[in-house]
Amino acid sequence: MVIVSQLFTGVSIGAVLLLIALGLALTFGQMNVINMAHGEFIMTGAYTVFVLQQVITVAGLSLLVALPVAFLIAGAMGVLLEFLLIRRLYARPLDTLLVTWGVSLILQQAARDIFGAPNVQTRAPDLLTGNVKIVGDLVLANNRLFILALALLAVAALTLVMRYTSLGRRIRAVVQNRDLAAVSGIPTGRVDRLTFFIGSGLAGVAGVALTLLGPIGPTMGTNIIIDAFLVVVVGGIAQLKGTVIVAFVLGILQSTVEYSTTVSVAKVVVFIAIVAFLQWRPQGLFTLRTRSLT
Repeated sequence: MVIVSQLFTGVSIGAVLLLIALGLALTFGQMNVINMAHGEFIMTGAYTVFVLQQVITVAGLSLLVALPVAFLIAGAMGVLLEFLLIRRLYARPLDTLLVTWGVSLILQQAARDIFGAPNVQTRAPDLLTGNVKIVGDLVLANNRLFILALALLAVAALTLVMRYTSLGRRIRAVVQNRDLAAVSGIPTGRVDRLTFFIGSGLAGVAGVALTLLGPIGPTMGTNIIIDAFLVVVVGGIAQLKGTVIVAFVLGILQSTVEYSTTVSVAKVVVFIAIVAFLQWRPQGLFTLRTRSLT
């Protein structure tokens, strides 16, 4: 029973990792843009819940409303960032790191000016504050189950978009060969903005989910952005399935180590495992297949 309980804990940690990394899998994995402001888009989604709860006092309703609103707000911020800055830096990934790091600092300060420096707490719906008793001593937290369902729904929706829509085909064409896609009549600039909209919007949804796990604050994005990058890099650049698999594997590994040690030791072990894996397979778990001769 302990093994099953720890397995679920690991899966729930993996679901959180997956949510925060899913949007980055598009903006970094698909477009090779090192967006350090991704964490602040997550923060934006979290503060969206906080603001809506000042207007909509029913916690459950405010959470449901926050999901699409946070997606739209964070997505719009991503489009604005791409239009004003990123579109000039697609051939210079290290410059995107510096520029978006500066943007992240600006957004953090803006959050402090608007909401204050101390962390704030949002109200969770009563339905998501309890537990579900499965059998014996096995108890599953409702908020973790909700996050797991939300992560799987987001993956399914993104997979459908990438595989079965014209936008998904255009995104994949631009990823594989931007110049050839452009001369084939694909509006690469519009595709880039839509990709940023989706990726940043997913970050906003992740921020909504994170409000169920604890307080939120201006620096919450900084605390989780490294985990998101690690998941995408280990999974393989431009490989959504790799992001999904690695998120859950790392979550289960962290949960297993935590059970016999501490959270800090577990994070160190996970980081060492990641470094060792990348030494053996630097391209990540999966690689993008192309027709390149190099």
